[in-house]
Amino acid sequence: MEQINTLIIRLGLSICVLVGLFLAWMLFSGLNPIEIEKPVLVTIERGATLKSATETLEQASVIHNAWSFKLLARMFGLGSEIKAGKYQFEDGNTGFQVLQKIHRGYFAKNRIRIQEGWTFANLREALDQHDAILHKTAGWSNKRILNELNISYEHPEGLFFPDTYVFTGGTSDLRIMSIANEKMTRVLEEEWRMRHPHTRLKDPYEGLILASIIEKETYLIKEKSIIAGVFLNRLKKKMRLQADPTVIYGMGDNFDGDIRYKDLKDDNPYNTYTRNGLTPSPIALPSLSSIRAAMRPDETNSLYFVAKGDGTHQFSDNLKDHNRAVRKYQR
Repeated sequence: MEQINTLIIRLGLSICVLVGLFLAWMLFSGLNPIEIEKPVLVTIERGATLKSATETLEQASVIHNAWSFKLLARMFGLGSEIKAGKYQFEDGNTGFQVLQKIHRGYFAKNRIRIQEGWTFANLREALDQHDAILHKTAGWSNKRILNELNISYEHPEGLFFPDTYVFTGGTSDLRIMSIANEKMTRVLEEEWRMRHPHTRLKDPYEGLILASIIEKETYLIKEKSIIAGVFLNRLKKKMRLQADPTVIYGMGDNFDGDIRYKDLKDDNPYNTYTRNGLTPSPIALPSLSSIRAAMRPDETNSLYFVAKGDGTHQFSDNLKDHNRAVRKYQR
């Protein structure tokens, strides 16, 4: 009987030693840091199982051993709670840290820059090409996108604020457009409240249209408010804006880099050489400086301006001086 008790005690001790060794090995596996030369981005696909996620991590050299990592996840009850997304792992990350990231959804931050001067087509293309974005609107018409975003305007042009947007992997293109549209709405409302008291603009949307034309005319902040003043002077006198960027926009894919005389005479809703007033919609995404210039233009007597070839413009109060400037700078 004594021998049996001794055997049981020895067996129990052996089991305890084995369990202790196993736990020590698991602890080592969980705390052992990875060694990589530079940060690694890993995408865990939607619907991924612990097995497939682990294989992805192992292939990217983020974990040392797939079997021990899966065991570690199951021991902590996290095997069925893997969150899809794009993750960034760096040198020195441990197995525990990797597991924590994919369990809690500590996604890598992604960025997209929406550029001032872009058209809506440019914006959609940039969203489509970003590999961290869920392309929900692929194949959708512009009208459907506007409906999904609850935007009442008929044209999407100019309605999304140009800025750098930070998001987690798997965010939809529709969501990013929604955020950019909300920001543009806030900016327009704020700038409209601060507008010049004698502006001839009817509403913030007209300000947005004018701002988009200014955006395409110049990148110089110091000249934007002057150009705004010129355009508003022309509108006041019922003169046509005669803005080349509107002609280019109206030409669409037919624009080959040059505007010809016949293009100026080719009537369409965006040709401000043949149509009075502002264009039916913005022609691009305007920056804050262009919006601000449209709402708070300079008080000027100028009615004309011409590019000087160095990025700046020559402004004139009358046609005679303008023609002289054209001969000087556009010979």
